[in-house]
Amino acid sequence: MNTAHTRGLTTVLAVTRLTLRKTFFARRSLWVYLLAFAPLFLFTAHTFLAPRDETRLTKIAAENRVSSKALASIRLGARIEDVVNKLGEPYQRHDRQRRIEGGPGNDGKLIDRATLRYTDGKLDVAFRFTDRVLDSVNRKSPGTLADDTLIFATVFQLYFLRLAVFFGCVGIFTNLFRGEMLDKSLHFFLLTPMRRETLLLGKFLSGLIATIVIFTLSAALQYLVVLARYDRAAVTEFMAAQGWSHLRDYAGVTALACVAYGSVFLGAGLFFKNPIIPAAVVLVWEAANVFVPITLKKLGIIYYLQSLCPVVATPDIDMPAILKLLISDAPPVSAFGALLSLGTITVLLILAACFRARQLEINYGTD
Repeated sequence: MNTAHTRGLTTVLAVTRLTLRKTFFARRSLWVYLLAFAPLFLFTAHTFLAPRDETRLTKIAAENRVSSKALASIRLGARIEDVVNKLGEPYQRHDRQRRIEGGPGNDGKLIDRATLRYTDGKLDVAFRFTDRVLDSVNRKSPGTLADDTLIFATVFQLYFLRLAVFFGCVGIFTNLFRGEMLDKSLHFFLLTPMRRETLLLGKFLSGLIATIVIFTLSAALQYLVVLARYDRAAVTEFMAAQGWSHLRDYAGVTALACVAYGSVFLGAGLFFKNPIIPAAVVLVWEAANVFVPITLKKLGIIYYLQSLCPVVATPDIDMPAILKLLISDAPPVSAFGALLSLGTITVLLILAACFRARQLEINYGTD
């Protein structure tokens, strides 16, 4: 490495060091931590509450046990008398009436609603009746290791990547330049005899370090907290079989999301005076990615990130049927293809940002 390259690298690292503290602790970026660690609080609560729910169901089943086979045999449309005759008295019953509004001069009619709860010691099953006819069944379980890892995968892909990392990168990367303009401090960097590209790379690196540390730490802690309530032997076996590779993949996908979204919003902070507008456009496009054809899916970052996830998140069972019909299934791209695509997107956006940085002029009266 020649002297010029060494000097350039030293300058990049110096800019990174100067910017890093502000990136981690800027007041306008503190909400990023809330976004990043919100799922951790939810998983921690589940880890503490699920064993209590298991104990409760076990105690109820000891006094009023119903077989799993009998619970599974109940079908929609059954009458409440038939269910009670077959399963016995529920451990909890709730009856109420609801009035359906009628037309003018009509008080409507009363509808009887009832909820009967049974358990086999593992599942908490609620049978809901309307006018004494079964119209819905809700099965709730404290969860198994397989269930909880699937829940983690779903939260990771539908919330963590699409919202937490996305908005975290909006908050941190758009402020690398736009925030300095608002603070009227960017000119201190521009007055130094450094190349604009060097300044941009140094700031980009500081944003990457901050987001990768914050979000990969959160993802790893979430994963470990999900496993914390299970016995050591089961967790050890799971980690040896697939747990460690999944944890590595989730951390890697999180880091790649920070790189890709970071490059998008670094450019947004340079090209737009109000980066919220392009952020909103990208958010809508990423959210619609699940519904668009395969050709258009490839224009979204989330498609490549989800292709690298070790577990496929399933659609919400409560999602309206019309939305399920609109979902466009597409095979995931290969790991090499995903990495190549994300790398290409990042490099092109960084090059565009470098070009814009060369033309950057500061006018605090307008910026």
